[in-house]
Amino acid sequence: MDQAPGSPRDPQGPGDQGPRDAKGLPTCYRHPDRETGVRCTRCERPICPECMVSASVGFQCPDCVRDGSGTGHPASATQPRTLAGGAVAADPRLATKVLIGVNLAAFVVQLALGDRFTDSFDLFGRALLSGEMQGVAEGQPYRLLTAMFLHGSYIHIMFNMLSLWWIGGPLEAALGRARYLALYFVSGLAGSALSYLLAAPNQPSLGASGAIFGLFGATAVLMRRLKYDMRPLIALLVINLIFTFSPGFNIAWQAHIGGLVAGVVLGYAMVHAPREWRALIQYGVCALVLLVVVVATLVRTAQLT
Repeated sequence: MDQAPGSPRDPQGPGDQGPRDAKGLPTCYRHPDRETGVRCTRCERPICPECMVSASVGFQCPDCVRDGSGTGHPASATQPRTLAGGAVAADPRLATKVLIGVNLAAFVVQLALGDRFTDSFDLFGRALLSGEMQGVAEGQPYRLLTAMFLHGSYIHIMFNMLSLWWIGGPLEAALGRARYLALYFVSGLAGSALSYLLAAPNQPSLGASGAIFGLFGATAVLMRRLKYDMRPLIALLVINLIFTFSPGFNIAWQAHIGGLVAGVVLGYAMVHAPREWRALIQYGVCALVLLVVVVATLVRTAQLT
């Protein structure tokens, strides 16, 4: 493994100001390609969200946490934590890789088995398939979840998986694996629930877009917290929303909006919860959003049956 710039064995010690890019802006001492305005509270080296470890005051870099700098305790006594309080993982993108793998595997099964597989697990309220009524209203609520892992075309899954890699990876590193997965699944379920609530009962819907828009929303909250330039993200989100509401694209806008709203709410809870109540607030808000999903599902089911 290559030695990270600015590590204790690197000539650039903790007291240095750290690398800068061509514009003279500070860049992370471990990831020189990433601009950042946040510095370690101990050594003052610039750190990106992936390298931030939450401390009692501000954030520390992984090297200071590992060495127990200034604490009087061995490195093993300090548990590295992400900005949101999650455990720092050896592979900060593992969950994102697994989610991409599951989506791709499901798509391969779709291609192999055809419509009979997709029709059994996509999302719709109720519809007549193969001579029988099927759907969430027919006692198949699992479709709210399984529809998140099905896609309608190569283009559909390509855009969703590219978005998941570009946005999900850094977000996973900033939140920690458990919080990231909670965000992904709850946002996806919120998107499915809003589709079920508002769409026509025989209108099929599928795809990871609700969860992806949830990641968009949480990323916006995180970038605002870190005082990053949000214009690129806002531009990308606006472009996606234009496509969402453009006629002719046959996009389930309800899933996008439901996921986006849930992502903003969950993202705010993840990065702004006070330290002493952090886990309770974070997972409590997840539970509240899930409760809304359940209520919306029950209300729509009562309307259709």
